[in-house]
Amino acid sequence: MELSLDELRALTGWAAACASRVLPLYESRVPGDLRPAAAIDAAREFASGAPRTKALRTAAWAALAAAGATTDPVASAAARAAVAAAGAAYLHPLASPHQVKHIVGPAQQAALARELAGDSAPAEIEWALAQAPPEVSALLHRFPPGKPGKTRLGELHRQLESALRTRA
Repeated sequence: MELSLDELRALTGWAAACASRVLPLYESRVPGDLRPAAAIDAAREFASGAPRTKALRTAAWAALAAAGATTDPVASAAARAAVAAAGAAYLHPLASPHQVKHIVGPAQQAALARELAGDSAPAEIEWALAQAPPEVSALLHRFPPGKPGKTRLGELHRQLESALRTRA
C-alpha cells in the first residue's frame, strides 16, 4: 500500500493538534521538561511541509523517554500523546492491525490524560473526531481493524477507531 506525504502530513497535523491540547497537563506536572513540546513542534513542522528528518524521530524518542521518566500517570499519557504525534509521520504502509494504533494513538492518549486528570475523556474524543481531517478516516479504512485490548486505553482506542471508520 502507498501512503502519500500529503496523507501523512494531514494525519500528523491532526495528531499534533490532539497532543497539544494535553501538553499543559504535562508541563504543569513536570515543569521545565521540554521534550514533549519539542516532539509536538517537530510534528507540526512536518505537517506544515518540512521533510521527515532524524530530528523528528529523535524528538519522538525523547518524548517517549519523558513519558517513562515520570511517575505521574497524567503526565505520562500526555507525553505519550506527543510521542504518537511525532511518530504519526512514520506510519508504516503495512496492512497490519498494529498500524491502527499509530493513527488513533495521539487522540487516544490525549483522552486518557484528560480522564486521569479528572476531565472528560468523551469530550476529548469528540473534539478529536470533530477536528479529524478526511485523510485520517481514509487512511484508517486502508488498514485492517485494530486490536486494542481490554484495558481502558483499549476502550478509548475502540471508540476512536469505530467513530472514524463510520465516516466516509
